[in-house]
Amino acid sequence: MEHVIQCAVKTIRERYSEPLTLDELAQAAMVSKFHFLRTFRRITGVTPGRFLSAVRLHEAKILLGSTSLNVSDIGAQVGYSSTGSFTRRFSESVGCSPTQYRHNSLGAVQPTSRRIQLVTDSPRPDDEGTISGVARNPYGTDSSIYIGVFESPILERSPAARATIAHSGQFRITGVPRGTWYVHAVAQEAPGVGAAVAGPPLAGTTGPVVVGAGADPVVTMTLRPLGWANPPILFALPVEWPAQAS
Repeated sequence: MEHVIQCAVKTIRERYSEPLTLDELAQAAMVSKFHFLRTFRRITGVTPGRFLSAVRLHEAKILLGSTSLNVSDIGAQVGYSSTGSFTRRFSESVGCSPTQYRHNSLGAVQPTSRRIQLVTDSPRPDDEGTISGVARNPYGTDSSIYIGVFESPILERSPAARATIAHSGQFRITGVPRGTWYVHAVAQEAPGVGAAVAGPPLAGTTGPVVVGAGADPVVTMTLRPLGWANPPILFALPVEWPAQAS
């Protein structure tokens, strides 16, 4: 069944601009849509609809950074019939508007976050908790590791809390609201020999984890290149996040 889902993901990545439906994808896989939906979500972590939306917005980011097409044309090219709905969905998922994203050549815009809190010795409110653990990057890059607490298994929207460590090691994020969260860690792969630019991002995800009374999760993440089953990274990683000691 994994091969079937891989073919469906390939279809989404190749035909993202088309109005693909769950029925069409399930029919192509020759299984019931309910079985297809359950299996797709188990393997990728998200529904086909959310995966399709993530691919569309990721392609929009590429077009914004590499072409002079206007926002309306880019929205239409990636499958949105309304410029308003495209702009709204892009802003929610990436953390800045399409125009703001384009104005920053690296796509690293400081978004508005609900909380920005690293380790402190101050008493914490009763409705907040802590997530700690270890993030490992086995690929030898000197890039900092950005760690955020997000609502979604897709790395999108602003984090509820966040931190940065200078290299592989321990982290501790305080000020995490009670609830169910996904923890994402991201770093940029070092350039290859003779390469002028960095390689693709490395990412690790764990979740869902529950933060609540008496529940301060401890997690371990190993960063790897994104695989075929991973939705694209949508959130524009801020370059200003300070690194905490580790």
